[in-house]
Amino acid sequence: MAGLDRHTVGMSETSTASRRHSTTPAPAPDSGAGDLAIAMHGVAATQSKPSRAAELLQHAGGLRALFRAAPNDAAHWLSDAERSWLSATTRLLKAWLAETIAVGQTLSSPADTEAFLHGHLRDLEHEVFCGIFLDTRHRVLQFEILFRGTIDGTSVYPREVIKRALALNAAALIVAHNHPSGVAEPSQADNDITHRLSSALALIDVRLLDHIIVGDGQTTSLAGRGLI
Repeated sequence: MAGLDRHTVGMSETSTASRRHSTTPAPAPDSGAGDLAIAMHGVAATQSKPSRAAELLQHAGGLRALFRAAPNDAAHWLSDAERSWLSATTRLLKAWLAETIAVGQTLSSPADTEAFLHGHLRDLEHEVFCGIFLDTRHRVLQFEILFRGTIDGTSVYPREVIKRALALNAAALIVAHNHPSGVAEPSQADNDITHRLSSALALIDVRLLDHIIVGDGQTTSLAGRGLI
């Protein structure tokens, strides 16, 4: 197929990226029990010390910054116990989001899809390009991070996307990537790769349903803008 080489999305047309697949499997029925216990213990401990809770928020500069600081060893103002329950709560939230598009589930709500992608991609400090592969009834086959990039761009290889779609026997696909700058406005490069992917996937009878861009506080759907 002609024209299925590398293309870069994001702010930079010259940034490089490594190609690496990672998948999000369906959660086990009892997954999260340990994290839930840790989080519940932490909430109970903090409720008895409201002044400490206020101190943590002030130290971090807000709730989002507090949770982002949890895995950071440089945040010496967090105790080991506080770091543990904050990290456990973060994992619980991600597990809850993962269940909104579990393997085998039909995607019926664009809002749930955008919330899932926003929760997974918003806080990343580098760009990633991912895909939600669907069957003929728009049931989820797999969610994968397809390409990892830099702070301002990701190299996307349409040939690799096609290979994954064929391997998963997908009939449709939703792609997404994040903008670490926080701005969810699509660049010209984003528009270009959307059209190229849509055309390339059509050759194997796979429909590109949407390309969602994740910013800081919002997401942008290219399908919603009539660009697909």
